[in-house]
Amino acid sequence: MKHLSIREYIPVLLYTIMGVLIGIIVGAVDAIFGRVLLGITAFRGEHVTVLVPFLALAGVAILLLYQKISPKSQKGMGLIFETGFEENEEIPKALIPIIMVSTWLTHLFGGSAGREGVAVQIGAAVSHTIGKKFEVISGKTEKNGKIFLIMGMAAGFGGLFQTPLAATFFALEVLVVGALFYEAMLPAMSAAFTASFTSHLLGLEKFSVSFSDTFSVNPQTIAKLILIAIVFGITGGAFSYFLAFAKEKLAKFIKNPYRRIFFTGIILSILFLLLWKGRYCGLGTNLISASFAGEKVYVFDFLLKAVFTIVTLAAGFQGGEVTPLFSIGATLGVILASALGLPVLLVAGLGYAAVFGSATNTLIAPILIGVEVFGPEHVVWFAIICMIAFACNGNKTIYGKQRLSKMSDFNRIK
Repeated sequence: MKHLSIREYIPVLLYTIMGVLIGIIVGAVDAIFGRVLLGITAFRGEHVTVLVPFLALAGVAILLLYQKISPKSQKGMGLIFETGFEENEEIPKALIPIIMVSTWLTHLFGGSAGREGVAVQIGAAVSHTIGKKFEVISGKTEKNGKIFLIMGMAAGFGGLFQTPLAATFFALEVLVVGALFYEAMLPAMSAAFTASFTSHLLGLEKFSVSFSDTFSVNPQTIAKLILIAIVFGITGGAFSYFLAFAKEKLAKFIKNPYRRIFFTGIILSILFLLLWKGRYCGLGTNLISASFAGEKVYVFDFLLKAVFTIVTLAAGFQGGEVTPLFSIGATLGVILASALGLPVLLVAGLGYAAVFGSATNTLIAPILIGVEVFGPEHVVWFAIICMIAFACNGNKTIYGKQRLSKMSDFNRIK
């Protein structure tokens, strides 16, 4: 039997220590980005009719930023995935300020977009840069680059949402569906927890909801839960499919990117103002709050939020998809619960997590999102619903560069 020596633990210890350093830096940047974004969201809410008409011009400014400073950074999450698979791929340091400013512009003028993609890109860029310096000590290896990338992604997600367990497994799961890179688990966890603690210390608040809703376990309830899980899975898969479809068709229809973002921005501005003066602008946190505060949720809220987010991102505006997906899932959950006579808050929470998981093609992360946002007492329901939703998403994903392991589509419903 082979005996382990202390030397075999040193690399893991070093990576874990580096995860703490990365977590501090990324958590601080996340706090700045997140707090400014929340301030911008509040400011836009008070001046919707003044700001939203300028969304098209903001789009042109965003494209100019990328083209003049770092065109490569415009690949966004695609660049992060490419870096995870290609040893010689580089993430420009300029990506960090550009993605932050361009996302602030998108939200200031009303674009329907998220923020997680920004945080993950920030984390990956910071970690990638530090990882290159670390190579001087440890030597250049493919494993080294992948571990640092996963650490950065976990730190970015964890620092923004302050759900470090979900962030750890999101970073481990998302690159290759059906495969976990366990060597990065401890470093990713140290980065995610440190980033979460740092951003919270610097004033970024965590979203969480507590409720005492539960289900009566009987055949009728089980049948209803299976139905809503399938709907959540199809919804996430459909969002992913139509996002890719819209990007492709819009690029063919208006080939010039400046014209594309300008004319689409004009149409979006008009519709945003006509439909309840900005109800579907921004992150969708207003819809999430309405879902869990017992406020009015319309039957079509989830659909319109999905459509506006897809068009906003397809046009070239910056942000992410996850927070809008949370709002889509929560509002859909309210509607399904009301129609089927199920506890509204619990089903809204299940939709919040399951639609996110089915759209990102991840399984463990959405279950842990449910635990960290809504409490561990509901973990069994989150696990069941997220597993069924994951099986029913058709292997679709919002990340075009995401890869599938050889067994990832085994017995998946397509």
